[in-house]
Amino acid sequence: MKNRKIASFSVSAIGLGCMNLSHAYGPPVNTEQAERVLLAALDHGVTLFDTAALYGFGANETLLGKVLKPHRQKFTLASKCGMQGVDPGNGQKVRVIDGRPETLRQTCEDALRRLQTDVIDLYYLHRWDKKVPIEDSVGALSDLVRQGKIQAVGLSEVSADTLRKAHAVHPIAAVQTEYSLWTRNPEIAVLQACRELGAAFVAFSPVARGFLCGAPLDVANFDAKDIRRSMPRFTPEHHAANLALLPAYHALAREAGCSPAQLALAWLLHKAPHIIPIPGTTSVPHLLDDLAAADVQLEPGLLARLEALINQQTVAGNRYNAQANSEVDTEVFG
Repeated sequence: MKNRKIASFSVSAIGLGCMNLSHAYGPPVNTEQAERVLLAALDHGVTLFDTAALYGFGANETLLGKVLKPHRQKFTLASKCGMQGVDPGNGQKVRVIDGRPETLRQTCEDALRRLQTDVIDLYYLHRWDKKVPIEDSVGALSDLVRQGKIQAVGLSEVSADTLRKAHAVHPIAAVQTEYSLWTRNPEIAVLQACRELGAAFVAFSPVARGFLCGAPLDVANFDAKDIRRSMPRFTPEHHAANLALLPAYHALAREAGCSPAQLALAWLLHKAPHIIPIPGTTSVPHLLDDLAAADVQLEPGLLARLEALINQQTVAGNRYNAQANSEVDTEVFG
């Protein structure tokens, strides 16, 4: 596996997003299957594992701690704070964005315990809590660096302006935002800001939440708790329009001699050397297919046709609904 840089860390060019082992696209997979995926990733050169307090309301961090503790020196561990599950008093946790310094400190303590580690290598603010100045939240993370509980600070789903404000308080090692052929918002300003500040850009949902994988998604059979049910691009009218893009996309993958998922990941790797995609999967074969994208070479002419085929103008529907859009701080196309 080729490597890329996040601050002082040398990490695999393709990392593993661990969210969907515990969260988001249906019921969590059983522990044995999750362990197979995590250990296969480690065995095949993945050295960046990404989790969060939110995922499974702590269950994903607990899973990584249990499975990966014996291998802790072999990989860079990233987690996130500022968005987590909170019990309002009825025994049912709900998702809450809370960037107050005292909350971030406690979330870090809880994460260290669940992850069974003394230090988290890269700790992101999962969402900027707009009720709290970004300087205050990042200041709390800076304190955690000084205390030796985390090694580097990251941000997720922020604008270039917010990134620069945060970077003035403490160096930002990485920005994590959705980025794929069908979500191009980072190209407005954040990718360039990361380049100027020396921050890595970590691309989540790099295969468009499964849309750019092999077989077309059957949205009618999504699990009741699948978060894609609330995303406009997967509603029947928009999904039908987007499906029309796939035959030409699959033809480009065949021309490139790779799978559809590999094409999406290779495109990201070709965009800039500071971009690190973190696809997620519950399947070892899918994992190995994803990782092979690091060796896919794409000619400039094919890249141009790919970008002309799938972009912000050809894709139908917004990436988030109105509520989720209100919670992020990213630039949008006019």
